[in-house]
Amino acid sequence: MTASDSTAPSPPTPPTPPTEFQRLLRAQKVWDVDLPDFDPAAAPPAPVDLFHRWFADAVAAGQPEPHTMALATAGGDGAPDVRTVMLHDADAEGWHFATHATSAKGRQLAARPQAALHFYWPRRARQIRLRGPVRTAPHSEALADLHARSTGALAAALVGRQSEVLTSYAELTRASDAAWERARTEPDADAPGWTLYVLVPQEVEFFQGDARRRHVRLRYRATPNEGWVRELMWP
Repeated sequence: MTASDSTAPSPPTPPTPPTEFQRLLRAQKVWDVDLPDFDPAAAPPAPVDLFHRWFADAVAAGQPEPHTMALATAGGDGAPDVRTVMLHDADAEGWHFATHATSAKGRQLAARPQAALHFYWPRRARQIRLRGPVRTAPHSEALADLHARSTGALAAALVGRQSEVLTSYAELTRASDAAWERARTEPDADAPGWTLYVLVPQEVEFFQGDARRRHVRLRYRATPNEGWVRELMWP
């Protein structure tokens, strides 16, 4: 064997054929809709005002469940966790959501009162990301919010025990039936562990998708002296 033979490159490895899942995955379309325009220069000074506009637009566009959002938290060990929850309000105070204080997310927020929220509205190729500290509202506000909702919402709050191990589905059925009955007969019933949380955003990013991947990203960043600062970001 000559020196040139020993240093000759190996023949290229033939590509692996895609799996059925990969073929299915790659066949999916992204934003197969007419995309709206977004001029960041015309955005309002406060992010909550733009959120209200985008939310109303998502509703008008027929976006399913635009009031649901991903909530990311971390426990005392720093391990991240995420789940989908419902938005209860968005105002100058922050973005509101509720859960049992004894649930996994409730315990994580007690250990680390910081969180992130994410909304995704594919009908408009839009997403919104928020990060910031989380505070708890007074229990009277949590109850007022709960009692303004449906009988089912009150029944779910009365069941409690969220994130605990369930021994059988029959046990849940019995507890749920009892909670529904109480919610119907006591519409003002107290749910002691039910807690209203408010994420006070330090950063809010609005993302508008673009068919040519020239996405518009506008970030609002809270500052101690200048209030909200708006910044464009590279996609």
